[in-house]
Amino acid sequence: ASVSSTFKLAPKFFSNTMQSAAKNVLGGALQCCCNSPKTGFYRDGFCNTSPLDFGSHTVCAVMTNDFLNFSRRRGNDLMTPRPEFDFPGLKAGDKWCLCAQRWLEAHENGCAPAVDLDATHEKALDVIPKEVLLEYEFDTSNGNNN
Repeated sequence: ASVSSTFKLAPKFFSNTMQSAAKNVLGGALQCCCNSPKTGFYRDGFCNTSPLDFGSHTVCAVMTNDFLNFSRRRGNDLMTPRPEFDFPGLKAGDKWCLCAQRWLEAHENGCAPAVDLDATHEKALDVIPKEVLLEYEFDTSNGNNN
């Protein structure tokens, strides 16, 4: 099977079986990161992960122009729509499940975006120290939580 056909089958199996058991970095139940645009390795709105997710798309981040430009310079253009991958292209203010390593790299380069800790999977802690993530906490109380 091709990578794209494996990807299209995987969401149904993994997201339904893992979502209820998934924990966030604060120890609570993993919350939805964003449904518009639909994010997550499995495009289920959650930063769920599994052994198929080699990039560990576990950090729910609020995009900024600084981060989007940084990512483009690193070879991952998140701004350009890619409909063949069901990817709408992102703009500042969108929430998206980022690879933990890329987020950490952005932190080390002074351009890491804010993080929704309730929607960031606990597996992100395998890469990013909790105290670092806490410094970037996004305030979800403003009602603008997709």
